[in-house]
Amino acid sequence: MTNEELLENQNPAAESAPVAEPEVIPSMAEFEDELNRSFHKYMPGDIVTGTVIGISDSEVTIDLGSYAEGIIKLEELSNDPRFSIKADVTIGETISATVLREDREGNLLLSRKQADDILAWDALKEMMNEKKTAVVKVSQAVNGGVVTYLQGIRAFIPASKLDVNYVEDVEAYVGKELTVNVITVDEANKKLVLSAKDVALEKALAEKTSRASRLPIGTVTTGTVEKIMPFGAFVNLGNNLSGLVHISQICEKRIKSPNEVIKVGEEVKVKILDVKDGKISLSIKAAEEKDEVAEEIEEVPMEYSSGEEAATSLGALLKGLKL
Repeated sequence: MTNEELLENQNPAAESAPVAEPEVIPSMAEFEDELNRSFHKYMPGDIVTGTVIGISDSEVTIDLGSYAEGIIKLEELSNDPRFSIKADVTIGETISATVLREDREGNLLLSRKQADDILAWDALKEMMNEKKTAVVKVSQAVNGGVVTYLQGIRAFIPASKLDVNYVEDVEAYVGKELTVNVITVDEANKKLVLSAKDVALEKALAEKTSRASRLPIGTVTTGTVEKIMPFGAFVNLGNNLSGLVHISQICEKRIKSPNEVIKVGEEVKVKILDVKDGKISLSIKAAEEKDEVAEEIEEVPMEYSSGEEAATSLGALLKGLKL
């Protein structure tokens, strides 16, 4: 064995020792950019972004990565009367604000309210175009609706847009949180209108579609005729679900109008033929071919071995077996 091999065998840790990564030294260009940012002179009206490094009862201090720190006085933080400097601002939070002026100590006096006024309208237009939702808290009741704030902008929710159902007492909504979307953005007239009703309707429709999609095809159940049209009849199945019985699926004989055979309010036995995009297709005449009827749509078994018959249960297999 050579001397080199002997040394390697005596010091096996040398092979496994981690190799130190070379220290990353910023380039002169990066230093230059940082220096330029730190000495950049801000002018009144500029919008700056910084990190909250201090909060007191009367002001918020912002690190701008510059020659001066930013100061936002309490009165320049928000238009929302419910705003709390201690509850609504946190250390490390990023804030955009408009430069007002430089004070005697060389700090920049800023206004988040003015920046919100400039930036918020663009964000609100984007919310409306992309149909985004937001959670707001109702601050007060006014004639014909309620007032809230979104992106720091005063917003109005008409009474007709507060809920799916008719709202008589708008005062009852003060202090409540609502999920809303934006339906009107008029920056020129400082008009912002929101709707909680549209969001609730969309959610209800999604839930209804989801429930309908889980209905097993081939199930026979009972329902109540709730509306008759020239092309067929709508049958209420319960659980806020309704389906259409096409005129061709009402009976075996050819009829000119569903009224010849069924009436509104009549209870009928129906078979679920198809469910597509939340729309339920039913048949009265096909239901006559099956004796078993599910009393309530919620009790319908969810798994079937075929489109027509439910999978045989252990109880059914043992039924009639003599021991």
